[in-house]
Amino acid sequence: MNERILIVDDEADIARLLELNLDSEGFDVEVVTDALSALPHAISFRPDLVLLDVNMPDMDGLAVTRALRSDALTAAASIILLTAKASMDDRLVGLAAGADDYITKPFDLDELLSRVRAALRRASQLRGASPLTGLPGNFEILRQLQVLIDAEGSSFALVHADLDNFKAYNDHYGFVRGDQAIQATADLLLEELGKVVTRPRFLGHVGGDDFALIVPAAVAEEVAEAVTCRFDQLVPLLYEPDDWQRGSVSVVGRDGVTRELPFLTISLGIASSATRGFTSPVEMAAVASEMKQFAKQHVGSTWRMDRRRGDRVG
Repeated sequence: MNERILIVDDEADIARLLELNLDSEGFDVEVVTDALSALPHAISFRPDLVLLDVNMPDMDGLAVTRALRSDALTAAASIILLTAKASMDDRLVGLAAGADDYITKPFDLDELLSRVRAALRRASQLRGASPLTGLPGNFEILRQLQVLIDAEGSSFALVHADLDNFKAYNDHYGFVRGDQAIQATADLLLEELGKVVTRPRFLGHVGGDDFALIVPAAVAEEVAEAVTCRFDQLVPLLYEPDDWQRGSVSVVGRDGVTRELPFLTISLGIASSATRGFTSPVEMAAVASEMKQFAKQHVGSTWRMDRRRGDRVG
């Protein structure tokens, strides 16, 4: 999967120059020429890095930087500011706003490309991103939960999503198709998360075919229901027509016996701070995982929510 770069610059010539050079380097590039469109476009495009001009009409690059950092859907993106100002105070202000790097115009293209690669490499290392989906890993998932647990009065839910029958799918079609199924699931979850208009909203890749969503408690059930419905619509596209028409996949076990195994489904477990207080991310993750295992006992894509008050998982 090519890394995505969003260019935000109202100078069309510079934006086009950057676009052509970054595209030739193999990046997936999109351009926005006005600052007000930067955040909504970033939410839909989900860039790994934003090249952002500081001096723009309507809304300056520093305000855009703060907006990107304050939204969980864009907070993990690297940000490199482009500006004609070169004083140390200007640089410090940009870094304080949340930028990762600062390049002065006019810039050398080779240096800019090196800075872009370095920023992307550093961001991937820091967030422990999944090499398959590019989503934040366990460290960032736990960090996000800890911030919310520490925030007094915060009402949020952790949704643990896990594919059912994935091993059979992987054994039958091979790891390349298995990876494609995981990526398709990640894309689906991101699309549904993008429909949540309030915060928090976060998606992480626990590993394998497991994902963690963090959403406002009030919409957790709605999100879970939408995910299960959308996943069932996706599943037929993941199978060969003959297998789908037969209603199962044939897998030869280690004992040499051929078994017909069911199609992929998705199970979700929900733990909500609106139901009980949590003292640690691990505790909350344990409850969500317990609910996910309960959901797996039922046939088909489904979800279960912890509604116990004051209980603890041992």
